[in-house]
Amino acid sequence: MLLELNQLIANILFSQPSTVDLFNPYSSENPALDVPGAHLIRQQNLKAYLCDRNVAPSVFLLAEAPGPWGCRFSGVPITSELQLLDPTFPVNGIQSSNSASPHKEYSASIYWKTLEAYHHHILTWNTVPFHPHFPDKPLSIRTPRMSEIKQFLPLLGSMLQILSPTTVIAIGRKAEKALAMLDVDAVYVRHPSQGGATLFAEGVVQELTKLGIAT
Repeated sequence: MLLELNQLIANILFSQPSTVDLFNPYSSENPALDVPGAHLIRQQNLKAYLCDRNVAPSVFLLAEAPGPWGCRFSGVPITSELQLLDPTFPVNGIQSSNSASPHKEYSASIYWKTLEAYHHHILTWNTVPFHPHFPDKPLSIRTPRMSEIKQFLPLLGSMLQILSPTTVIAIGRKAEKALAMLDVDAVYVRHPSQGGATLFAEGVVQELTKLGIAT
């Protein structure tokens, strides 16, 4: 199942080019920000996240899009380079940025602090799996357009079909809207950024408790 999921994602995403304001971290590199071969590193990091788990995930968490300090460089949703390099972290990875220090992200810290203990039961993905930014500002972040959300709905639908999760959780309104367009029943929780950390943690853990995953 997870190998099938990895192959699906690779077939659809790994060859798509970036645009002037939507960066594909799995096919593209910015010489000013990335090490040579960075997109291949991010592909491998994503594969490690998707496949390195003990059980098929019963919970699917859908976020919005990669941020400039998290998935943009790590390749893993709501995860930073700094976390992947930590030997105690449940997913091992490699730094793809050319920064002297690996990038870290606030939302990623909150996410994993809450959910690391339940990692093998959860798979997290982004509604728009590429980094939306403003033209000529590669480390900015903008809200995904509806056209971009619709662009990746077929992939999202196929992922859900493969996984058949028990529970689907929408992190933020964009994710909630995308799932509604697929007629998928989902539980809404706040995004952990911009003061939503506590509500995010409470909302997700409440759903995990219902499933007997958390106590």
